[in-house]
Amino acid sequence: MGADRKLARWNRIVEYFWELDKSPCVKVEDLGKSTEGNPFLLVAVSSPENIKNLEKIREICLKLAYSEDLTEEEATSLIKTGKAVVVMSMSLHASETGGTQMAPELVHELLTGDSQDIKQILDEVVLLLFPCANPDGNIMIVDWYNKWLGTEYEGCPMPWLYHKYVGHDNNRDQVMLNMVESRMLTKATYLDWFPQAHIDFHQMGSYGARFYIPPYSNPTDPNVDPLVWTEQQLYGGAMLIRLEQGGKTGVENQADFAAEFLPAYIRVSVYHNICGMTSESASVKLATPIYVHYHQLQPARAGRGRPEYRAQVNFPHPWLGGWWRLRDIVEQQKISALATLEAAAKYREAILYNLYLKAKRSTEKGRSESPFAFVFPPYQHDPLTALKLLKALVNIGVKVHTTEKGFALEGVSYPKGTYVIFLSQITMPLLLNILRQNLYHQSAWSRTPEGEPIQPHDLASYNMAELMGIKIVEVAKPFEGSFEQVQTIKFPSGSVEVGSGSGYLIDGRLNDSFKAVNRLLKKDVKVYRVEEDVKTSGASFHSGSFYIPPQDDTTKALREMAEELHLTFYLLSSAPDFKKHEVKPLRIAMYQRYYGGNMDEGWTRWLFEQYEFGYTTVMDKEIKEGLKDKYDVLILPSDPTCLITGEKLQEYYEKRGRGSMVPPKYPPEYRSGIGKEEVEKVREFVETGGTLITLNEASNFALEKLELPVKNVLKDLKPTDFFCPGSTLKVRIDRNNPLSYGVAEDSFVLFRNSVAFEIKQTTNNEDYKVVVSYPDEQILQSGWLDGERYLSRKAALIDAIYGKGRIVLFGFPPQFRAQTHATFKFLFNALIS
Repeated sequence: MGADRKLARWNRIVEYFWELDKSPCVKVEDLGKSTEGNPFLLVAVSSPENIKNLEKIREICLKLAYSEDLTEEEATSLIKTGKAVVVMSMSLHASETGGTQMAPELVHELLTGDSQDIKQILDEVVLLLFPCANPDGNIMIVDWYNKWLGTEYEGCPMPWLYHKYVGHDNNRDQVMLNMVESRMLTKATYLDWFPQAHIDFHQMGSYGARFYIPPYSNPTDPNVDPLVWTEQQLYGGAMLIRLEQGGKTGVENQADFAAEFLPAYIRVSVYHNICGMTSESASVKLATPIYVHYHQLQPARAGRGRPEYRAQVNFPHPWLGGWWRLRDIVEQQKISALATLEAAAKYREAILYNLYLKAKRSTEKGRSESPFAFVFPPYQHDPLTALKLLKALVNIGVKVHTTEKGFALEGVSYPKGTYVIFLSQITMPLLLNILRQNLYHQSAWSRTPEGEPIQPHDLASYNMAELMGIKIVEVAKPFEGSFEQVQTIKFPSGSVEVGSGSGYLIDGRLNDSFKAVNRLLKKDVKVYRVEEDVKTSGASFHSGSFYIPPQDDTTKALREMAEELHLTFYLLSSAPDFKKHEVKPLRIAMYQRYYGGNMDEGWTRWLFEQYEFGYTTVMDKEIKEGLKDKYDVLILPSDPTCLITGEKLQEYYEKRGRGSMVPPKYPPEYRSGIGKEEVEKVREFVETGGTLITLNEASNFALEKLELPVKNVLKDLKPTDFFCPGSTLKVRIDRNNPLSYGVAEDSFVLFRNSVAFEIKQTTNNEDYKVVVSYPDEQILQSGWLDGERYLSRKAALIDAIYGKGRIVLFGFPPQFRAQTHATFKFLFNALIS
């Protein structure tokens, strides 16, 4: 495995593992189908006796992790008969080919090795192996690589996403579990089992260390139990010894990859008090060797943990350059995997005791320290979205309770059925990160010695309640009540009010109402948008709600949707006397580029499909041919201008790669860009009546190429002047603008590589309506914000008239990773005429 220019395809690997299933040391389970219908395997490897007793071993892990009142004596008894369980997941990012290529060889060695270490591993450990965490991606990458093998394009990156929707972002879906692969991996890990360790095998750039292994670098997350970080040192130390013994040089730890707030990453396991780890191998060109000169080798990112390429304690034996091959990656990953299993075997009882101890400490801390609980009041702006978050939390192993009777807190009464999450559980670190306001830690590890802020690996805050617009009450004192843990979250049944009337109203504050409207429009049912507040005998409705007049044969369709979508269709008893306009389905074109694909575009496609917005993918050719009369809306997903146009790519890649990266050399048919001719077609499309929607970074394209009288005030600012890496910010919302229909007045927006607008002098300022803007001060809600003054009173969403058409400039990502539910409606409103 890992031979030069050879890649095993997933179907052959699946065949191999089913052959291994005949061994008494292996049990293969097909957990289900991937996004594109390929098998998703979980492989258990251990001694024959352990394989026969997997159910008992599994139950012991779950009892040690989730039994809140387990005594020391009971835990000791379980530990004596339990086995260490280690999860390993491979090649989540499909272009990082080494992990999946290594997996068959790892299992082969465990089954055929006759050393005492191998015997001890099989006797004391159960390996739970995901041979490929992204089967669809493996198939795409292998086919792409083989297509160009032996040509000048051999080993070039695939020009589209290596997952149908999310590409590299499949590593950022471990809380909401939007992708089926995330759901299968998470269920097996946290609900069916509860391992003591989880290592995810990755690859990184080609010009730094050869191999990054645990532990992580600073800063750490103080909410995580210290035993997690110390266990990382145990496993990492075992790996480093075996790698050095095996002649593998260029290995580093405690550098580059920080133990910061990353609850949506696959390393979310640390927030379950599992020893979650990542390894990162230096990459080749898929399976083609590369030559790296010593002078090309670089320090760690921003100098974090390894400011120079020279020997130091956490980088004891530098690699001196030369040829680097996929086989090198396979060997170093296999050695580190075996070392991990060896450490788990030797310290089995201590590791199992640590699991019990971490669970006990989390439980006791949740019982003795504030906050004690989070209460989800039933009266939410969008209650269905609140239930979706609760459902996701249950699916990742969080214990959620509901009230058997009503209860009161600080003078507020909560009715029966109110959901409560107590902090006295093993997932306490996760809950503190994603359900309460938090600020990114400011320390010596968050800035370079020159004072420049160091970019976090992802967002500076991942408060899902803020991103989804959910109100949560943080309980600072212990309280009493009658509570019962729920296994599933119950959604309302939905209904259609009966009686004689003049049609139905549905609440425009609910994201799911848009799904109902889209279904009705596809059935040629007339739907109207209500332009003012309305009261009926049963409910009150805000402007932006939807009205469905009496029509033939609609009652059955409404009843089906009410049940499936959990919506209530309220009867309007008298003829409508409110302002309204008919909703028309729009022909939506979404731009897709090559150059590796655009994850924001993929997430947007997925989101549209969930809410049943019809769309058509268009590329450079379609834009060059002209969109006029074919579409009503063109969407440019978030992207730097250079990747949209294909211009100045060298400068862009050098900046990203600290001078070492060059633009990928794709075959000619995959070279992308909206050039001058295409820009004029976009201009023509809007000027003649079309709508252009630019999401987040793509707004810079509209400002620059369509020459709008709007300035991005953040452009060209240095990080020392302005820095806001993925944070939730407070905004002011124009409640009278149709783009804000149904949006909560106190919503936050996510700022990530975003734009802040300042309108310059125009002939008619009424043509540029500011829908969302930042307040004067105290803008930050959660995360990290330096240079607040640059955002003060600036626009975040502009609705502009352009000729006979319209340009909607989003200065923030309203649909980011299909997670920012609070701001979905800004985008949905732009798509409902």
